Amino acid sequence: MFLDHPTITATNSMTEPDRIERLTRIYGYAMALADAAGNSRFVEKFTQLHDHKGTLIVFWVDAPDEAERGYFVKAWASKAGDGSTNVEHEV
Repeated sequence: MFLDHPTITATNSMTEPDRIERLTRIYGYAMALADAAGNSRFVEKFTQLHDHKGTLIVFWVDAPDEAERGYFVKAWASKAGDGSTNVEHEV
């Protein structure tokens, strides 16, 4: 079992708690995509997910490859996410 899960934060989360719930869904969605692709190291590469006014910001400790960035873009663009491709990556 992996216990060092990323920090999940959102702008205005105190007045809009659904933002944290949405990020939790996105985390699970991206993890499922990585798992299906056999990418077991994925969860160790990022430390935080943040929703800033409809933009997903992913903070990485190791630079992600194109597929790993794509997991978050696909999740964020889905009905579980924001429905947009507004995703930024910070290394």
